[in-house]
Amino acid sequence: MFIEPLNRKANQIPRTGWVEVICGSMFSGKTEELIRRLNRAKIARQKIQIFKPALDQRYHVENIVSHNDNYIRSTPVSSSAQILELAEDCEVVGIDEVQFFDENIVGVVDGLANSGKRVIVAGLDMDYLGKPFGCMPQLMAIAEFVTKVHAICMVCGEVASHSYRLSESNERVLLGETDLYEARCRRCFNLGEEVSHRE
Repeated sequence: MFIEPLNRKANQIPRTGWVEVICGSMFSGKTEELIRRLNRAKIARQKIQIFKPALDQRYHVENIVSHNDNYIRSTPVSSSAQILELAEDCEVVGIDEVQFFDENIVGVVDGLANSGKRVIVAGLDMDYLGKPFGCMPQLMAIAEFVTKVHAICMVCGEVASHSYRLSESNERVLLGETDLYEARCRRCFNLGEEVSHRE
């Protein structure tokens, strides 16, 4: 279980930074947990900066929005390098949908943590084929804390950790919601279309 750190007083020795990864399938509550942690940092009066990939405009151009309609203001960026430029004057950095960033995001996250910042990232750990998604394995490897959250299988109701694509598209990055994806357990994911009909 993840235990959130206490806020240190300004006159203490500068704390070390660290990385927190929140991962899981679609509809598992990743963004909800990211927003919760960032809001707690706000309550602790810590300076925060929040980023999301500019390509993700499913709910809002700027806000990070969870499936439960909770939201928090963020800065959309088109590359990981922009995060380094904009995240100087803060203590906590939040990044949503981190799997969509370029390969340099791992170095950016590591550099931010090395500079003493708490870096919280959220993203899909597997793509629609059930394969590790982009930078996520590397981020999980360098993180001090990894939290894997789960959804509910839309077919059988068991614990779900896969994102099953309902479309025939072979694009690795295909933005969508319940119209294109559903959460599935391992068994129902592997059965694919055989169990895709729902009553």
